[in-house]
Amino acid sequence: MSDDKSRPFGLNPFDALTSDGLPPGPVEVPETAAPAQKKKNRGRVDIIRQKAGRGGKTVTVVTNFVGIGLPEKETLAKQMQKSCGTGGTVKEGRIEIQGDKRPEVAKILEEAGFRPVFAGG
Repeated sequence: MSDDKSRPFGLNPFDALTSDGLPPGPVEVPETAAPAQKKKNRGRVDIIRQKAGRGGKTVTVVTNFVGIGLPEKETLAKQMQKSCGTGGTVKEGRIEIQGDKRPEVAKILEEAGFRPVFAGG
């Protein structure tokens, strides 16, 4: 019992250890020094603003996807809906977002590696 009282509270049993003889640790590379990876160009897609045949409502339509399936289109549509704060759907291979949201949709498509082109409409 007298042993416990003679030791100061919080004594670290590893204080006597040293790093002599150990190999050096890993060298940390700053994130800015890593080469930036160029995004793969996944092709051109058209962004169209439509109003005709929709009861006067404006819709942003993304068409001409090449090489992607329905699940990826649905994922992109969900990202667009969340970013734009509106509803939307995937119909007949096209993504339709409610409202005129062409700039927001173009930004998401660029981040996904597509080359958005504003087409007539």
